[in-house]
Amino acid sequence: MYLHGTSRINGQGHLEIGGCDTTQLVKQYGTPLYVYDEESIRVKCCAFHRAFKESGFSYQVAYASKAFLCMEMCRVAREENMSLDVVSGGELYTALQAGFPASRIHFHGNNKTEEEIVMALQANIGCFVVDNFFELEVLHDLAMQHGKFVNILIRVTPGVEAHTHEYITTG
Repeated sequence: MYLHGTSRINGQGHLEIGGCDTTQLVKQYGTPLYVYDEESIRVKCCAFHRAFKESGFSYQVAYASKAFLCMEMCRVAREENMSLDVVSGGELYTALQAGFPASRIHFHGNNKTEEEIVMALQANIGCFVVDNFFELEVLHDLAMQHGKFVNILIRVTPGVEAHTHEYITTG
């Protein structure tokens, strides 16, 4: 069995993550329980930065908050000089409350509400990722109403159809 990062099987045959016995964690906190190893996360962040620095390219490495987001994850991402991809007003709120630099936040998601867009505009986030012409028009109108200039990244879809709902069609 291959264990990642600081994970290991201890002398009692229990899984340890980051030096913590998971059996003891379950006794203390119950289940379900999500355990993240901060050291392993930091090592991965550094590996991405190192790879790009060696290339000589201008770059940003972004943590996808849809994987898991809390105040502590924002702190680690901020300290490791990561950018942050958010896909909802809740994720944006969490990032801002954690003191994550708005200039390093990218707002993804193809179903942003006007309220979420305004929240992001007021926070002066770094970039909006736009998935469709309707969203581009809404973003333009709201940015003009609020006197904001925004950076956008446009996702172009190659015509792959989901045959479900138009909001989930991506490339």
